Amino acid sequence: MKPALVFDWNGTLLDDSDALLQTANIILGRLGRAAIDVKTFRDSFDVPLSAFFRNLGMSDRDIETVDRDDCAMFHDTYEPLADKAVMRGGARCILETAREQGVSSIIVSNHILDPLRNQLRRHGIDDCITEVLAFESRATQFKSMSKGERLRRYMQAYNLNPSSTVIVGDMPVETDIARDLGLISIAITGGCVSASRLQAAQPDYLIEDHHTLMTILQDRGLFEAS
Repeated sequence: MKPALVFDWNGTLLDDSDALLQTANIILGRLGRAAIDVKTFRDSFDVPLSAFFRNLGMSDRDIETVDRDDCAMFHDTYEPLADKAVMRGGARCILETAREQGVSSIIVSNHILDPLRNQLRRHGIDDCITEVLAFESRATQFKSMSKGERLRRYMQAYNLNPSSTVIVGDMPVETDIARDLGLISIAITGGCVSASRLQAAQPDYLIEDHHTLMTILQDRGLFEAS
């Protein structure tokens, strides 16, 4: 049975943490609040977005304003900034190598399906991705099936072996999913969450970029040596 790679999208494959920080600061400014720095962002970031803004001390009234119209304030600000974001270092090489070796690459994300697929096409990597598991629309974001449940059902449907399935993410939730489903967990720093928060979740591996991921996959026999 072939191994499978499962990736988070934002902050993991797409280097959009700066776009998310800019979005947060634009929203904070509109609400008359002070901007935050990258350290505060990574110490506070969480999903759903209401949890993140609550961590920043935002009032329930302000959070209701951000949540209005399916978080239009956030999405309309973020998407143009995300269109300028590049891939994380080594990510393209990992995806292309997986495709060449017949290894499935699956994205499981809290993002919206259509803009995520648009980003895959923009970066020319859509043919490297076996499946995208994400929310169908802004209206259903964080209101329907969780990332972990989406992945669990997909793995059951396609008979994926947990012991040869790797999940890579930049938040503790991916490590939690790995622990729940029996997967190999790899946390990547430099995304939306601080290294200390990732380490506290106790992933199997903590890496700085996808170049290191390549070595891990080869050492575990999930990728053939080049």
